[in-house]
Amino acid sequence: MAFLFFAIIVLITLLITYWASRRTSTTADFYVAGKSISGWQNGIAIAGDYMSAASFLGIAGIIALNGFDGFMYSVGWLVAYLVVLIVVAEPLRNTGRYTLADMLAYRMSRKPVRAVAALSTITISTFYMIAQLVGAGGIIKLLLGLDYELSIIIIGVLMILYVVFGGMLATTWVQIIKAVLLMTGTLILSFLVLSKFHFSMVEMFNQVSEQYGQAFLEPGKLYKNPLDNISLGLALLAGTAGLPHILIRFYTVPTAREARKSVVWAMLIIGAFYIMTTFLGFGAALLVGQDKIILADQSGNMSAPLLAEALGGTYFLAFISAVAFATILAVVAGLVISAAGAFAHDFYANVLRNGKATESEQIRVARYGSVGVGIISIILALLCKNQNVAFLVALAFAVAASANLPVIIFSLFWKRFNTYGAVAGMLTGLLSSIILVIISPNVMGAGAIFPLKNPALLSVPLGFIGAILGTLLSKDTMSEESYTELYVRANTGIGMKD
Repeated sequence: MAFLFFAIIVLITLLITYWASRRTSTTADFYVAGKSISGWQNGIAIAGDYMSAASFLGIAGIIALNGFDGFMYSVGWLVAYLVVLIVVAEPLRNTGRYTLADMLAYRMSRKPVRAVAALSTITISTFYMIAQLVGAGGIIKLLLGLDYELSIIIIGVLMILYVVFGGMLATTWVQIIKAVLLMTGTLILSFLVLSKFHFSMVEMFNQVSEQYGQAFLEPGKLYKNPLDNISLGLALLAGTAGLPHILIRFYTVPTAREARKSVVWAMLIIGAFYIMTTFLGFGAALLVGQDKIILADQSGNMSAPLLAEALGGTYFLAFISAVAFATILAVVAGLVISAAGAFAHDFYANVLRNGKATESEQIRVARYGSVGVGIISIILALLCKNQNVAFLVALAFAVAASANLPVIIFSLFWKRFNTYGAVAGMLTGLLSSIILVIISPNVMGAGAIFPLKNPALLSVPLGFIGAILGTLLSKDTMSEESYTELYVRANTGIGMKD
């Protein structure tokens, strides 16, 4: 039955890819689905992109094993979307075309900005993709009994196929189907959990307190240093607005009005989902038990599937696991296409070829880039076998918050900001966040030089400082002269490219 569910999902997604491949002939088709996605479709797809394996598998596992500290992930990712809504969604839609670098390059020297933006996008997408592949390996191993390594390779090959042949159109519809399946599965699972406690959250939390102690419902079990909590919260809150695969979704709709509509749809779905992750985590702790969760996966990633088995038997376990599988397929496809677009459109076409690459050439390079990014992510995922997927994604958020968010905000709202500031800000944020991860307890254990598990508390301010110093210590009149036109376009859409 598990194999049947998996096979059905793979078959449906491959059929979508075949259908989309026949409608993907131009760069606009490949990168942004020809801007043909409606607001409600894009809203569901955004939710599908955002509700990743980290959300479904990782958060449930962290809550089940660590209580309240895991709930910080739910709150952080839910509130973070407000930053996207208020600060970046519509201005990006009005000023960009295919990638984040389109907006940055509008008022700055194109080659250096596009080169560094492409590097940042590929790095963030790879971090995020590793988390999804780790979740995929665990879920396939649990259900089908395949080796973790073989599972990673299977999911990696599938994600490359979706992007290489179907582009953004296939990716969007895979995300829509995944979002519907995930919300359906999560609703059913949450209903079954609450039914065990007479639909009373108070009773559920009382039982948690009785079984695991009141400390399980209070901060400090996972993050004993309060600064760790603050750093994690900053990464989640600020990182979403810098995630390339989320931001490019606003380029797939035809108008700014549809972009706003897609935000409303996404927030409704995302809000409901993250509330329900609480029931999944604490429900798994009570109804499955921590010993059984750790036995299946020491990081807790299999909590939700095991909870499904405890409440609904083998068939429900197969369904929920297949939903998690679909979740991973959709998110990795979005990540691959954002990384491939950055490489082909920003670096190859506009840096190496000075904007003279033909459409067929760009699409060919994007497809090669998809294969390359996929292979690198597969190799890295094999090395991160025992990491919790929510934790891995939080690191990607920290890099996005440190490297991308400062330059997005300054580009849109600071007239003095220039090319040197953008390059300095992105490189400072990118390098500082990666270096801090390497010298943190995640990699070095007890001998760590940097004490915090998430680097955002230091790397995000460094990203802003780098952007400010790079700007103030240089002079770039072109960037200042172009600001007014960018500001008008960002707020009105006047003069926006199709």
